[in-house]
Amino acid sequence: MINSSLFYFAKTLAGKYSNTDQAKKKPRDFAHINIYFRPLEWSILNGPWFYSEQSYVFSPWSPYRQGIHKLLKKNKIYIVENYEIIEPERIAGSGFRPELLKAIRKDMFYKRCGCSMQFKEIKPGSYIGKVEPGRNCKIQRGEKLTYLVSNVEFNQAKWISLDEGFDEATNEKIWGSEHGPLKFRKVESLANNLIGEWLKI
Repeated sequence: MINSSLFYFAKTLAGKYSNTDQAKKKPRDFAHINIYFRPLEWSILNGPWFYSEQSYVFSPWSPYRQGIHKLLKKNKIYIVENYEIIEPERIAGSGFRPELLKAIRKDMFYKRCGCSMQFKEIKPGSYIGKVEPGRNCKIQRGEKLTYLVSNVEFNQAKWISLDEGFDEATNEKIWGSEHGPLKFRKVESLANNLIGEWLKI
């Protein structure tokens, strides 16, 4: 029996996203970026896991952000746990070269405490999310220790996100877009791996 809610959350998330339209319209404000959310073959980690990668179009083999994610659902909340990859360059480029993901093992990453994203379905197939409460997702920027505030909206066609970092002591914004959220369009579904055990989540 398919748990339709979590399965379709995963199916909606899986994809390649591009902000080409935004970057062309406002090239001074927004770099041209690709985001990949690729579900792992179930046998790799024996569970509902994803790999994510963000890179500038001009440098696809040098992503500026990579992550491993486990999907959960508690009550009506969809949880995307975030894990830091040790030596992420070993699997850089896996967004578009998925065969590299077969090298992933559980000793290659660790959980980023306080950094899980929590999503709610606001209408069928559309989700909004933010980092878990508590201001515990810490990111060091220079000499400043900041906490992450992340807001995301996505559906089958788009991904809109805004990440900002605030000073832990003063709550002053330290980093993040000065021109509003990044707006991506899904240009390719990456849901082909959602077979077998994935159908039972």
